[in-house]
Amino acid sequence: MAEEAPTGGERTEDPSAKRREDFRQKGQVAQSKEVQTAALFSLALLFWLLYMPHFWNGLTTLVGSIWRSAEQFQGTPSATAGLSFHILKEVGLLLAPFFVLVLIIGFFSSFFQFGWLLTAKPFMPDFSKLDPIAGMGRLFSKRSLVESIKSIAKITLIGWIAFSTVLAKFNEALILVDTSTSATMIFLAKTAGLILSKVCGLLILLAFIDFLYVRWEMEEKLKMTKQEQKEEFKESEGDPHIKAQIRALQQQMAKKRMMAEVPKADAVITNPTHLAVAIKYDPAAMVAPIVVAKGADFIAMRIREIARENNIPLVENPPVARLLHKLDLGAAIPEEMFKAVAEILAHIYSLKGKSPK
Repeated sequence: MAEEAPTGGERTEDPSAKRREDFRQKGQVAQSKEVQTAALFSLALLFWLLYMPHFWNGLTTLVGSIWRSAEQFQGTPSATAGLSFHILKEVGLLLAPFFVLVLIIGFFSSFFQFGWLLTAKPFMPDFSKLDPIAGMGRLFSKRSLVESIKSIAKITLIGWIAFSTVLAKFNEALILVDTSTSATMIFLAKTAGLILSKVCGLLILLAFIDFLYVRWEMEEKLKMTKQEQKEEFKESEGDPHIKAQIRALQQQMAKKRMMAEVPKADAVITNPTHLAVAIKYDPAAMVAPIVVAKGADFIAMRIREIARENNIPLVENPPVARLLHKLDLGAAIPEEMFKAVAEILAHIYSLKGKSPK
């Protein structure tokens, strides 16, 4: 996990989902190497203890077959190469389950810590790491110091466990000189198994502590400064000045579309100068008249100008104009205004000599 220099003050703000995802895509996740070590050592040791009889039988059979065919063996280069290949193949097949298990444990020990993650960014060349001054800084950084202390502590504890276990068995080992070779081997195997089981317990404990520490360390690194929050907001939401320009452009385009509807209106109802609302009614397609354009002051004046240019009747009715102006564009006239608007349209149709039906 690469170190980042704080910008814009101390990191006091909780990380955003975007920041977490950016770190994750860079491969910077909370991953404890001690968890992998403990899992690999413990499960691989357990599997080896269970698999060892099969491995030993297979190895014994292989050695026996080689020994039996030793008299017929000819020490030619081709025969030696064939024998070597045969030995490597048989030993490889015997060790294959163990190595496959190690790969599986290594994968799942990482998967259970941070889930599925497939990214090539950690493998991309970073030429900034070639800087000798920055390299010295990383060498003597807080993280390097913590890692050194953890490594020294782990080696010291493992050494102490091995020494204390052997010391406790010292008196028992003194009597081995009067026992058989098989009894000595059994004693050594039991002592080694005891040491390894204690080491497994220690590694599991260290892995748990280190996992909590790594999670805490990552959360601290993910925290953001107030300046970083502002910059991220600008990136995700857009610059406020640009957004204001976009809104202004959208409003301008909407205003042009609205003005294009005025020539299609049946009437424009005014306040008489402050407000103007253009309405349209098509009995074949509409349940009630709709508002196709509206505005106040300058926009109202422009609506009236377009209406005059296209011979759209202007009707002065301040109460109705005020109520219609509160409606949204494209909204149908509410039922309580049917009578007032119907009278206006009926008057206009009578002047034009046509009927709304």
